[in-house]
Amino acid sequence: MWGPGLFYVAPFQQPPFGLQHAIPPQVDCLVKTVRSEGYFGMYRGAAVNLTLVTPEKAIKLAANDFFRHHLSKDGKGLTVLREMLAGCGAGMCQVVITTPMEMLKIQLQDAGRIAAQRSPGVMSSVKLVVPNPILTRSYNVAALPRPASAMQIARELLHTQGVQGLYRGLGATIMRDVPFSVVYFPLFAHLNRLGKPSLDQPPPFYWAFLSGALAGSTAAVAVNPCDVVKTRLQSLSKAGGEETYTGVVDCIRKILQKEGPSAFLKGAGCRALVIAPLFGIAQVMYFLGVGEYILENSPLSLMST
Repeated sequence: MWGPGLFYVAPFQQPPFGLQHAIPPQVDCLVKTVRSEGYFGMYRGAAVNLTLVTPEKAIKLAANDFFRHHLSKDGKGLTVLREMLAGCGAGMCQVVITTPMEMLKIQLQDAGRIAAQRSPGVMSSVKLVVPNPILTRSYNVAALPRPASAMQIARELLHTQGVQGLYRGLGATIMRDVPFSVVYFPLFAHLNRLGKPSLDQPPPFYWAFLSGALAGSTAAVAVNPCDVVKTRLQSLSKAGGEETYTGVVDCIRKILQKEGPSAFLKGAGCRALVIAPLFGIAQVMYFLGVGEYILENSPLSLMST
């Protein structure tokens, strides 16, 4: 269901990732990615997204409808505050899938970023936050040019750090995804309502796409500072001279001290380009009745009948 959308947005996910690690502007970042890794280097980490984005978006959208249903009073419309509470609940539910998905995707994207920053003849090992033979192998291009797969990275993280290794940066992910949902869902609901031909008729599907795209890009830019912090924390590998962070507060403090407040908006434009079509497509798919089907067949719904 999300495949076409992910195929379109995957190349745009590399620039925000690179920009959040202080690589030059968007076009230069794309050019350097293609030169160092080839065209398909822009799709690094896309397989992880293709596997996990469907349950992630299904949980997010269905949870929002679930909370909206239970927060509504006698079928009346929700206040903005209750819409924000529903979005907050949806954001909290989705991080169960989002955190490991982002963790693995970032490690795969990091392999190309580190390799691109190294000189062709340099043989020295890359500094790692956590010693990891699988990840070290993927960055030692001269010794072993074949990068590690997502499955290898996941197995190694589980072996060395347990389940908590996959949930590294959970706090930062919550800090990003909960505010995103708090902004996105109420904004989408109000924009979508403007497209109704009458009170009894739903808006056309293209209006759902436009509303999802506009609400998604707005929310993405609003929470971009949290995304920068999350990306830095979840990056296990560090090239020479890059900072290491002990937590969210330490990461925010070091970014402010060494890069200034503008660093928190790095990659915001490309992130908006990623989120807009992805959430537009998501809302069109949901418009077709996916959400209602999930809610009607959910365990909670079956238990209440």
